[in-house]
Amino acid sequence: MPGRILPTLPTADVASHNTASSCYVTVGTKVYDITPFLDDHPGGGDLIVEYGGKDVTEIMQDEISHTHSESAWEILDDHLIGFVAGEKVIDAVVKSDDPFAIVPLEPGSTEKGTMELENGGAGEEVRKREEVSKFGEEQTEKAVYENTGLSSAEDLDKETDTREDFKKHKFLDLDRPLLMQVFNGGFSKQFYLEQVHRPRHYKGGASAPLFGNFLEPLSKTAWYVVPTVWLPPVAYGTYLGFTHFTPLQTISYWMLGLCLWTLVEYGLHRCLFHVDHYMPDNRFAITAHFLLHGIHHYLPMDRLRLVMPPTLFVALALPFWKLAHTVFAYDWYAAVTVFCGGIFGYIVYDCTHYFLHHKNLPSYYREIKKYHLQHHFADYENGFGVTSRFWDRIFGTELAPPPMPKVMKAV
Repeated sequence: MPGRILPTLPTADVASHNTASSCYVTVGTKVYDITPFLDDHPGGGDLIVEYGGKDVTEIMQDEISHTHSESAWEILDDHLIGFVAGEKVIDAVVKSDDPFAIVPLEPGSTEKGTMELENGGAGEEVRKREEVSKFGEEQTEKAVYENTGLSSAEDLDKETDTREDFKKHKFLDLDRPLLMQVFNGGFSKQFYLEQVHRPRHYKGGASAPLFGNFLEPLSKTAWYVVPTVWLPPVAYGTYLGFTHFTPLQTISYWMLGLCLWTLVEYGLHRCLFHVDHYMPDNRFAITAHFLLHGIHHYLPMDRLRLVMPPTLFVALALPFWKLAHTVFAYDWYAAVTVFCGGIFGYIVYDCTHYFLHHKNLPSYYREIKKYHLQHHFADYENGFGVTSRFWDRIFGTELAPPPMPKVMKAV
């Protein structure tokens, strides 16, 4: 650990940090404060809190319960705060030719003591993983998906080196306004699609500049704007339905709209947002694709570009308003009630989409979260359902479980 010497923490102190407000975990003798990462953990923060104050070596290496990528270990290392003086530390002391360099290990101790503590007490499996990686004799490789360049959901949180990324891929400079780079880049459709579906993580999930001018705020929308803006008109439209129909009729029309939304959700995601290979190969189509959905796949953890801005929603919702009044032309109130049920489904969808990326969720939604993040890091050409897999199963686009890792010889 060049540049810093970390302290030894008492075992009891580490064990006491086992809540969502302060959560430590250990791997061998290393202690990590992963409290800031709880909200961004793909499986939900509650899964980590269950292991608060405990050693997570086995669960991190357990390929059956969850496959952790190399970047997951790198993210963990970013939260290293010290070492724990447990049984493994004592073993390291016994084996060491300079035990006082290890215990007590406090700021100012020798670098030799730090290295002996890491190597002598880190646990056989962790030490083997580090040594094997260093000498290149054999290493455990995680599946790297050709379309995205990632191997697991944790990779979505690995911060992108903006300079190196631009130097390597010659696509977009994340530190400059993106829109005109897309429009003026002269990219072929094939190159654009290859790059825009290789996710980047910009400065901790912040918003990369899109317009770079007064239009910038229009591209950003906090998740709570969606229910704040659209729930009141939905409530009013539903109320109008109750004033015109019996309660049973109103509920039936409203539920019909909600059910129709699930199909619309799937259809929009697959046939509009992922028109991908069917769009024209020109700068106007590529730029429109980037604004509509490409930027989300390019920067999937951007907190302010996960839900639809009200202006874009109005543009997309207007044709469905017209369609509802065409299909239910026999009764204006029926059209309004069905439409309100559908808009409520949209509100649930957009909020769910945000939560899948950034919030802890109940057990049912954890599976949906894993499924949706797999759409981002593994296969963007399948897995179009966000609130459920139902239509993916119907239309044959359901994502298969990620393959298990395999051991490969290094070249």
